[in-house]
Amino acid sequence: MPLQTVEPQRLYRQIAEQLRSLIADGEFAGGSRLPAERDLAKQLGVSRPSVREALIALEVEGWVEVRTGSGVYVLDRTGQNAKGSRAQAQIPPHEWGPLELIRARRVVEGEIAALAAAQAKRRDTDAMARAIDAMRADADRNVMPLDGDRAFHTAIVQACGNVVLIETVQGFWDSRRGPLFERLGGYFETVDSWRSAITEHEAIHAAIRARDAQAARAAMHEHLDNSHSRFSASWRRAKKSGS
Repeated sequence: MPLQTVEPQRLYRQIAEQLRSLIADGEFAGGSRLPAERDLAKQLGVSRPSVREALIALEVEGWVEVRTGSGVYVLDRTGQNAKGSRAQAQIPPHEWGPLELIRARRVVEGEIAALAAAQAKRRDTDAMARAIDAMRADADRNVMPLDGDRAFHTAIVQACGNVVLIETVQGFWDSRRGPLFERLGGYFETVDSWRSAITEHEAIHAAIRARDAQAARAAMHEHLDNSHSRFSASWRRAKKSGS
């Protein structure tokens, strides 16, 4: 048998694989509740955000079900019920973990905001303002303002005039549309949480318009720290719909 190319696995995939194997071996029976995130993190020697990413991956693939306010339960995959049909979903090998992605964005987009504060022209800050207005209009209609959000961050990086940075941020946003992020957002993104994010965007915009690089960096860091916290909140604070 020829050797196969070895590819490094993302941490959340390694965690998911361990849990998947335990479920398949009967360690966790169908209908049973998995240990709490903090306990799994301690046993595995990893962070709670990495465990959360793994659990979301297992849910997308139809191995577990997150029941907000209760816990994460193993699905019975022996039957052909509706929940079992979700086992058809697969996570692309290149999919980034949502919480890890936010941390990477903090590093990169913090410096992008600082650079934009030094270089942005009137047309750039006007584009940021229009994006915020679009986000606010969507929120007022109870629509998640993802398009305006992307337009805002795109306007910031375009102010830097660096195609590598522009394509990097576009890559971040392409991953934002992936199944892991969409499922996690389904639990924790609400119109109220987006209103908080809009206020954070306004602070970033104000700092860039004032040409205050330090304040722009700090405002972007605060925004992405808050985003990470929103997605890391207790399952008890998640939406009951879960979708």
